[in-house]
Amino acid sequence: MLERLTNASGVSGAEDEVRNIIKEEIKDYVDEYIVDTMGNLIAFKGDKDKVKLMFAAHMDEVGFMVTHIEKTGEIRFQPVGGIDSRVVLAKRVLIGKDKIPAVIGVKAVHLLTDEEEKNIPKFNDLFLDAGFTSDKEAEKAGIKRGDFVVFTTKYREQDEAIFAKAIDDRIGCSIMIELAKKTYSYAVAFAFTVQEEVGLRGANVAGYRVNPGYAVILEGTGAGDFPQKKDIGRFPAVGKGPVITIMDRTCICDRKLTNLFIKIAEDNNIPYQIKKPGIGGTDAGVISKSKEGVKCGVIALPARYIHSPVAVAKKSDIDNMVKLVDIFIENAKEEL
Repeated sequence: MLERLTNASGVSGAEDEVRNIIKEEIKDYVDEYIVDTMGNLIAFKGDKDKVKLMFAAHMDEVGFMVTHIEKTGEIRFQPVGGIDSRVVLAKRVLIGKDKIPAVIGVKAVHLLTDEEEKNIPKFNDLFLDAGFTSDKEAEKAGIKRGDFVVFTTKYREQDEAIFAKAIDDRIGCSIMIELAKKTYSYAVAFAFTVQEEVGLRGANVAGYRVNPGYAVILEGTGAGDFPQKKDIGRFPAVGKGPVITIMDRTCICDRKLTNLFIKIAEDNNIPYQIKKPGIGGTDAGVISKSKEGVKCGVIALPARYIHSPVAVAKKSDIDNMVKLVDIFIENAKEEL
């Protein structure tokens, strides 16, 4: 399932392909589902008016949008979501619904001036090259301003390692699909949200609609286990278990939930990590402020190089994340 989800295109604001896969997978296992005005897919197990616990994961990924076509055929673009221009140089992409292949163009090193060699190219310096020689040729092919652009990366495995785009947050979606197929003795909601990467927009609506007492956000988070300056912690690390958030830039998580995650992990010999406080943000940032407030917790999969053409994660971390969530669900009715 993770392979299908990560291979699908779903830049913020264009999550249709991902949503359709999820809808087809869960429709026979839930009591009701809706697609709201924003595009969130919200599914219910049990009485939707008695939901105490909601899981959330976002369907969208970072990408780009076409902003202009030059007379000479090059295509100007801008990022959708947080992407560093350093990770996109000369990468292959697909443009629009017809998925027209292109490469992110940048001046070759042989042609750079001394001054240009010192600078990191900005998005204004880059363009999409689909082989067109004029704007008319590009337009005839169907390319237009506002088209979404996505990386071409395909999922692959090598031993315990997984290489894919959009692990943030198709991993959360993948786990929630499996959760939606289980049977519960209490009402549960699953919110597959849109536009998280551009401001947590879909979750803002989903939180108000469901209005749960508790919400658990299942995410992908950036790993920090690569060479750094001496005495700076290299965490979270790939292969050392799921990551539990205490506080990030958008939310201070509910301590009861956080402590329950930790207790379950320790009681069941599940390796876990604590996310470095104050870094990043998730849908918990807006769900926690819905209506009278929602108590939120976040469990995430560590992955290297998120928000780039390819991320790297470990199967063992996925297995341990699933185990932690499964045991949490078993205890949730009595503990919350």
